[in-house]
Amino acid sequence: MSYAVVLIYVDVDKVSRERIRLAGGLADKFNAKLVGMSAMIVRSPVVAEGVAIAAITESDIHDVEERLGAVARSFRTFAGREDVEWRQAIAFPDDALPRAARGADLIVIGQSQGLGNAYCALDSGTAVLTAGRPVLVVPDGIDHLKADHVLIGWKDTREARRAVRDALPFCHEAERVTVMEICEPGAQAQARENLEDVVGYLARHRVKAKALAFPEQGGSAGARLAGLAKEQGADLLVTGAYGHGRLREWIFGGMTRELLRHSPMCCLMSH
Repeated sequence: MSYAVVLIYVDVDKVSRERIRLAGGLADKFNAKLVGMSAMIVRSPVVAEGVAIAAITESDIHDVEERLGAVARSFRTFAGREDVEWRQAIAFPDDALPRAARGADLIVIGQSQGLGNAYCALDSGTAVLTAGRPVLVVPDGIDHLKADHVLIGWKDTREARRAVRDALPFCHEAERVTVMEICEPGAQAQARENLEDVVGYLARHRVKAKALAFPEQGGSAGARLAGLAKEQGADLLVTGAYGHGRLREWIFGGMTRELLRHSPMCCLMSH
């Protein structure tokens, strides 16, 4: 199992040279195709008292296509290679990315920094929960990912089991793999026993891993997990993403929300 297609979402308002380079490095690592994409939609007509007083024009559509074309040129320049593919859509980014994800194995996006402009900004939480693919959430300023030490934040849930499987290509290439659970105080022994099943699963996939369990200490679960991962010397954190949505408003678990916005390291998330 490997990643054959790495898809990176490129923000319209802020093209990240670092994130594009990171995605290119992963494409090289896995001998994969690098695909860039972006999307934005023409703003809705101005409406007053139920009557449209401005309409979308061909000029509006042309302007959006021009902006997306400029993003495409930046992507190709920063990728520094010819063998890349580009996709763009006149659509809400949160709708366009899941459609593009059907042709990808791994998706690379940036962190969300609060509410953005839904017309041209991708929401990282929505992306993780709707893509149906593993999503690598990359903090600003990080331009490479060796993934020498992969740390899996374990919780006995469907999402975590999916994340372990989705992370196998990274695990195969890593020098170290750790499976870690943050459990209730006094429950570390039982947690380590349960983690041995995960370690055994990885072993059957030719991945050597060790199990660790640490007690909860109150406060943010996401900050606790990221802090322990840093203490262990990990450079890639793998977790399940927990949340559900209604009318396009996603409700996240505290750990997922914290990692999406504030993790200091790259996080591979699956839902």
